[in-house]
Amino acid sequence: MTLDVSGWGIDDYRDACRNGTSAADIVEAVLRLLDALPASVLIGEPLRDSARADAARLATIDPDLLPLYGVPFVVKDNIDVAGHPTTAGCPGYSYEATADATLVRRLRNAGAIVVGKTNLDQFATGLVGTRSPHGTPPNVLRPDLVPGGSSSGSAVAVALGAVPFSIGTDTAGSGRVPASLNGLVALKPTLGRVSTAGIVPAVRRLDCPSVFSRSVGDAAAVARVISGPDVADAFSRPAQSVRPLAWPPVIGVPDPWPAHVALDPMIRTWFDAAIASLADLGATIVPVDIGPALVLGDMLYGSALVAERAAAVGDAIAHGLDGLDPVVARIIGDSTGATAMEAYRGEYRLAELRAVAAQLWSIVDVLALPTTSILPTVEAVAADPFGVNRVVGQLTTFVNLADCAAVVVPMQPRLPAGLQLVAPAWHDDELLALGGSYMNGDKITGERPPAVSSCTIVVVGAHLDGLPLNHQLTDRGGWCRERTTTSANYRLYALPETSPPKPGLRRVEDGGAMIDVEVWTLGVAEFGSFVDSVPSPLCIGTIELADGSRHKGFLCEPWALESARDITEFGGWRAYLIDAGLASASL
Repeated sequence: MTLDVSGWGIDDYRDACRNGTSAADIVEAVLRLLDALPASVLIGEPLRDSARADAARLATIDPDLLPLYGVPFVVKDNIDVAGHPTTAGCPGYSYEATADATLVRRLRNAGAIVVGKTNLDQFATGLVGTRSPHGTPPNVLRPDLVPGGSSSGSAVAVALGAVPFSIGTDTAGSGRVPASLNGLVALKPTLGRVSTAGIVPAVRRLDCPSVFSRSVGDAAAVARVISGPDVADAFSRPAQSVRPLAWPPVIGVPDPWPAHVALDPMIRTWFDAAIASLADLGATIVPVDIGPALVLGDMLYGSALVAERAAAVGDAIAHGLDGLDPVVARIIGDSTGATAMEAYRGEYRLAELRAVAAQLWSIVDVLALPTTSILPTVEAVAADPFGVNRVVGQLTTFVNLADCAAVVVPMQPRLPAGLQLVAPAWHDDELLALGGSYMNGDKITGERPPAVSSCTIVVVGAHLDGLPLNHQLTDRGGWCRERTTTSANYRLYALPETSPPKPGLRRVEDGGAMIDVEVWTLGVAEFGSFVDSVPSPLCIGTIELADGSRHKGFLCEPWALESARDITEFGGWRAYLIDAGLASASL
C-alpha cells in the first residue's frame, strides 16, 4: 500500500515512525508529493540523494531520541544546504554550498530531513512572490491573488500539504505576508534568536529566518530546535530575561486607522471579527495610535537604510547576472548612491523613531494588526509592481526595525488574511501561545504560559548516548543536538572508584587537546533539575567547543584529579573505555 503523507503534521510523522514506518518510506512518499507540486514552487529538483542518505542514517536511531525524527521540510533557496546550489532566486548568482546553514544543521541533527529548496522573490527583495525567473507560485486559496513573498515557495509547499513545515526569511514581512495570503501560521522570531549564518543576506542586521506551518504547535516545535546563539553569526544573541506579558494580555488595536492606510473592506470585516473573538477569549482590547510604528517602517525603503541591500549583493548585481529580475535590479541598483552622511543621518532618525514607537509598550502587551491591508492580485502587481508591493508591507515593515517578534495565524480557516500579533523582543513563545488560543478557541485565562526556551549542556562521559547515565537526559526529554569536540584547551582524566566509571574534564592554558563530546538540549526546568543532581567532584561550568561556541557542561573540581589517570591521549571517553576493556561493563 502506497504511503500517503499529504497534509501530515509533525506529530503524524513522529507517531508513524514510532509505529514502525521507516524514514526511508517517508522520504519516498514526500518526494512523490514534491514531484506533483507546480513547477514554480521548488527551484531545481527535490534533494533526492541527500534526503535518502539522511533517512538511511536515521535507521539506526531510536525515534524517541530526536524531536523531529523523520520529519521532512523545505528551505528557501537563499539558505545553504551542503552539497546543493544556493541561488537566491537568481541563476547567475548560484554557488554550491559547502556546509549547511546553522539552522539546517540543527534541524538535521534533530532528525528532520531537508527535501527541497523553494522559490522566492529574487534576493529576498519583495513581498509579492512574482519577482523570480522561475515563475510565480500559485496562491492556494485564491488564484487571482499573488502568493506573497519573498518566501513564496516555502509558504505554498506547506499550504499544499507537501511538508509539515518550511523555513523562509523575514526582513520586512517576507515570512508573514505569504503565510497570511495562503492561510498559514508563521513565526517571525526575535532578531538574533535564530542564526542567519549560511543565509544570503538582504538587510543583514534585520534579517531573520521564519517558520511556516499549519499549526502553532508545529511552529513552536521547530523554533525550539533552531533557536540559540551561534558564533558564526555576528548578529546572533543569547536569550534575554524580559518582563512577562500580562496574561490575559492587553491587546492594542488601531483606532482610528491612519488615513493613509487603505484597508480593504473585506479585511476590515474579518479583522473586526478576529478582535471580537480575542475579547471573548479574555483579552483586554484598547485603542492605540500605530502612526509612529508606520513611520518607523517607512525608513526601511524611504531612507539611506535601503543601501544595506546593496551592501549585501550589490557588487554581484553591478557585474550583471543571468536571470536577474529587472524590478529587483532597479531596487538594489538605485540604493548604491547613498552617502556616508546620509547613512548616519538615517541612523539617528531611526533611533528617534524607534524610541517613539516603543512608547506603545507602556500601554499594551501585544499589538494586533491585519498582516496585509489589501488583497493583492496578480493583475494589480503586474500593473504597478512597486506601488502594490509598498502597500502590501505597510503593516509589517516596522516589526524588525522596532526589534519585535511576531506571529501570524489565519483570521479564519481558508481565508487569505492573517491576524498579526506583535510584541517586543523575546516574547515569541507568549505570542505563539496567544495565537494558539485564538486558533483553538481556548480561553486566555489563568497563569501566563511557561516559556518553551531550552538550554544546552555538554556531556563528556557516562551521560553520552548509550552510556549508563544517559537516561538522566532522555528521561527529561533531552535530545542530542550535536556530536563534536571541545576546543584544544582541555585534558581528560579517568576518576578513580566511581560507579559507573566517570571521567573528569579540565580546562588548561597549555598542552590541551580536543576531546569528543555531545551537546544535548533540555528544557529550562529540566536543565535545572538535572544540574541539581550532579554529584561532586563533577560540576557544571562553561565549555568551549571547536567552533568557538560556549555551552554549560561537565567539568571536574581540581582536587579530584590529583589521583586520577590522564587519558587525554584517547581523545574521548568512549575510546578510553574500549581500550581499557570497560565498554561492555559501562553499557
